[in-house]
Amino acid sequence: MVLTLNKDLLKGFVSPKDIEKIAPQIQKAHKDLHNKTGKGSDYLGWINLPSSIKPALIDELEDLGKKVRENSDCLISIGIGGSYLGIRATVEFLRDAAKIPVYYVGHNICADYLANLLDEVKDKRITVVVISKSGTTTEPAIAFRIVKKFMLEKYGQEQLKDRIICVTDAKKGALLKIAQKNSYRSFVIPDDVGGRFSILTPVGLVPLAVAGVDIRKFVAGAQAAEKEYSIKDFEKNTAYQYAAYRHVLYQKGKVIEVLSSFYDNMAFVCEWWKQLYGESEGKDGKGIFPASMIFSTDLHSMGQLMQDGMRNIFETFVMIEKSKRSVLVPEDEENLDDFNFVAGKELDFVNKKAYQATSSAHFEGGIPSMTINIDMADVFNLGHLYYFFEKAVGMSGYLSEVNPFDQPGVEAYKKKMFVLLGRK
Repeated sequence: MVLTLNKDLLKGFVSPKDIEKIAPQIQKAHKDLHNKTGKGSDYLGWINLPSSIKPALIDELEDLGKKVRENSDCLISIGIGGSYLGIRATVEFLRDAAKIPVYYVGHNICADYLANLLDEVKDKRITVVVISKSGTTTEPAIAFRIVKKFMLEKYGQEQLKDRIICVTDAKKGALLKIAQKNSYRSFVIPDDVGGRFSILTPVGLVPLAVAGVDIRKFVAGAQAAEKEYSIKDFEKNTAYQYAAYRHVLYQKGKVIEVLSSFYDNMAFVCEWWKQLYGESEGKDGKGIFPASMIFSTDLHSMGQLMQDGMRNIFETFVMIEKSKRSVLVPEDEENLDDFNFVAGKELDFVNKKAYQATSSAHFEGGIPSMTINIDMADVFNLGHLYYFFEKAVGMSGYLSEVNPFDQPGVEAYKKKMFVLLGRK
């Protein structure tokens, strides 16, 4: 099995009766998701997205990626939120899957960051993928202006047709107009898929294919997940179980969820997850606050709070069953550090013992936890994991009776910033 959910350390916090009480809500939410009869139903295109991806699109993107890499040393990916986090999470989770370096722009407004990045790539052959449905989101729009000027000075107008790729709306928006006016190649963001669910649309597939990630296996992992989590039987649907246990814990005052992993390449997957859950659930005065930690590093900075702080937290671990590489702890003749007791053991074995010790200690300290286990840190499993989290948050949002597919609160800061900047 690709993904399993261990619930042993929920004992005493969530009971079978707790789940029985919300069983009718779970069944209703399942129907609303699949019949598209619930809140935000216009944005449920992600539900059947993996199975609807046409092989011809994958062929096209693989061919595009091969051609781009023949003439480029690096990729600049411009986007923010759902047009940034999933791409970076995928590249960093897979470690060595990208065949050319990927640089990220438009996710902040830091002058030093952008200036230093452009200095770093000035002598490289560059392709740019800019991702925005409207083309008017402040951070990527300004970044694209700056990068486009940089590219124009480096290559001239004619060459930019082959070095700038746009991912945007099919019919309207500033970025579409720019693409059409300058004959930039463009791909379509579906109208019925929100940004935080868009990693399996051209938003994610285009830059990942250009970078050299195996998008065919990536999509296959998500397709397997779509099939597995489409069933309404709660006992067989792991995504629904995760959503239901979270909901019960929230009802009992556990208002913060910490997504924890003992693998450093999970860091940006956690950031992607934080947007997915924070933006989907945080409405109407409701919502579990999504936080994340990478252990063992954070055990030496946040471990005290986790062990002895306020008990309004629950924890979800993401563990990887099989390590790709083997590192043995060596024997040391002097043994001055007194660690010969682990000599000859795999480093991943030690890492997993650290997980077992941590989850047990936190449980005894009053923190319930679940553990999501995936087979390996490969592209198939990651595609599967993304869809698992998406399906679970759809269920979770409906259990909390919010619309998990809009984000009205995001506009508040934008309106104030436009006023401060003097926009008419």
